[in-house]
Amino acid sequence: MVERYEKNFVIVLAPDSFKESMTAKEACEAMERGIKKANDQITFIQVPMADGGEGTMQSLVDATGGEIYKLKVIGPLGNEVEASYGILGDSETGIIEMASASGIHLVPKEDRNPLITTTYGTGQLIKACLNHGVKKLLIGIGGSATNDGGAGVIQALGGKLLDEKEFSIEKKLQI
Repeated sequence: MVERYEKNFVIVLAPDSFKESMTAKEACEAMERGIKKANDQITFIQVPMADGGEGTMQSLVDATGGEIYKLKVIGPLGNEVEASYGILGDSETGIIEMASASGIHLVPKEDRNPLITTTYGTGQLIKACLNHGVKKLLIGIGGSATNDGGAGVIQALGGKLLDEKEFSIEKKLQI
């Protein structure tokens, strides 16, 4: 039996996301719904958290009154995907989640091979933030499907990859 309390009390809900199944915000809402079934007199404060991976951008944009922008970029397998970047409420700070453009959730389980994936789309997000005029850039690197050492980022920003003899070693994208 659930005991009812006379005093109204507050519960702070502060979960991280549940990888590939539920965002931190969705987890907050599910927890609140479940607890309210037992006691609808409780007041809740939802504070979705993030550890630098999925959900980090949304949490910081929401906390600062910023804005999220969507654009098409090259995904980890070279196909076009929709990704996002945020501008925080100060209008000077951009935020990117590497997972948005180069994330493991964008690669089917049977195709997960970090030797063939690219961070090119993450570079496109960085470029979009810079074109937006940000002075600072935060990059959450969790949830990535890549292991190219940022080579794709360098290419997307116009850089060239050279070996010790200054010969091009650029990886060609299969687009």
